[in-house]
Amino acid sequence: MLLEQTMEQLRELKLYGVIAALEQQLNTIESHQLGFEERFSLLIDREIMDRGNRRITDLLRKARLRHLACIEDIDYQHPRGLEKSKMALLVQCDFIRHHHNLLITGPTGCGKSWIACAIGQQACRQRLSVRYIRMAKLLEELRISHADGTYIKLLNHFAKFELLILDDFGLDPLNRQDQLDLLELIEDRYQLKSTLITSQLSIKHWHDYIGEPTIADAVMDRLVNKSHQLELKLTGDSMRKDKKTD
Repeated sequence: MLLEQTMEQLRELKLYGVIAALEQQLNTIESHQLGFEERFSLLIDREIMDRGNRRITDLLRKARLRHLACIEDIDYQHPRGLEKSKMALLVQCDFIRHHHNLLITGPTGCGKSWIACAIGQQACRQRLSVRYIRMAKLLEELRISHADGTYIKLLNHFAKFELLILDDFGLDPLNRQDQLDLLELIEDRYQLKSTLITSQLSIKHWHDYIGEPTIADAVMDRLVNKSHQLELKLTGDSMRKDKKTD
C-alpha cells in the first residue's frame, strides 16, 4: 500500500524516470544487493536521462525539420566538394553558440537541405533550439502577419531560436516589403543567434537578388560577417536519386 502511494506521488511530481527505474529495481534481484545510496543514485540518473531525452524530442518536434537527416549518414564519398574536416568542426555546433552564421550554396540535388537538417538535428541533440522553414513559406507568413496584425509577434517567434534554418534562399523574387522584412529578421538575430541559409545562388549573387542596394548592403553585412561557408558542387548524379543518402 505504501509503495502504491509513493508511485502515485511520483506521478504527481512527473518523475517518470524515477518510476521506471524503481519498477526495474523492484523486478531485478541484483538491485536488491545494492545499498541505499547506490539505488537512489540510479533513480536520479534515470530521471536525468529521461528528461534529457524528452527535451531532445520536444526540440526536434518544434524544429520542423524537412528531412529525417543525421550527421552519421552524411555521404562523403559523393564528389561534391564536402570536406569531412570542415563538417567535423561544424557538427560540434560551436558556431551556433558563438552566434555565427552558416551559408550553404550549390546546385539543386547536391544535398544542401539534407545537410542543413542533419546539422539542425545535431543541434537539437545538444539541447539547442532550432527552427527550419523554406524561404517561400517564411515570406508568405510575414505577408499574412502584416495583414492580421501579428507581424511583431512573428518576428519575435523567429528571433528566439538559437539556430534558424532558411532553406531555398533566392528562388522567389522579393518585393519592397519582402526586402524590409528580411532585413528586420536578420537584424533581430545579428550577433545574438545563428542563421543557416541554403541557396542555389552563389553568395556573390545574393546582393543582386535582394535588389535595393541599401537594404542588400545591410543584409549581406549581417549575414556574411563571421559566417562559415560551404560551397558544394555536383559531379555526377543528383543526390536525390539515392533516397538513403543526402
